[in-house]
Amino acid sequence: MIDEFAKGNLHGRLRRDREALLWKLDGLSDYDGRRPLTVTGTNLLGLVKHMATVEARYFGEVFNRPSREPLCRWQDSDGSDQWATEDETRDQIIAFYRRTWKHSDATIDELPLDAPGHVPWWPEPYPNTNLFAAMTHVLAETTRHAGHADILCEGLDGRTGLRAENEKQIDEEARAAHRAKIEQAARYVSSLHPATGR
Repeated sequence: MIDEFAKGNLHGRLRRDREALLWKLDGLSDYDGRRPLTVTGTNLLGLVKHMATVEARYFGEVFNRPSREPLCRWQDSDGSDQWATEDETRDQIIAFYRRTWKHSDATIDELPLDAPGHVPWWPEPYPNTNLFAAMTHVLAETTRHAGHADILCEGLDGRTGLRAENEKQIDEEARAAHRAKIEQAARYVSSLHPATGR
């Protein structure tokens, strides 16, 4: 009984956070969806492509249910799953993610939480795992990257939140006043300890 509740709860949260990550691309130009927005090159479409690859591996290879999607061997991973090449379209990457959801959902639906899996890229003694651990791991990764996307989008168009229906009209004046208050507090504390900034 508790296993089915836990599985349903984790699966529901994973579905929610998948949609949140995709929503971050809505309304953005192709350039804004692809361009590097941090010094390490993090970009919105790359986050989606990366999570599609993560799910394909964790709910595919780990449980001996390989995805039909073409993936490089995990040993050969070179970071190419974290950005969109010139010949990949936004629609292709989103479709890849959605197809991966179907494969992942089938694995989650068909296996019990204690189903054994093997993650060869995890260090010893952790490679032997189960569906519960894989679901928890993928949910954490999805949530983490949806948070990255949230911050990146805030810098592009001011949008924040989990989904479109929760989005409020942006009050630019209130945001500016709030930011100014935080900046003022930071500057005040810094002035008390100018040598260390602490």
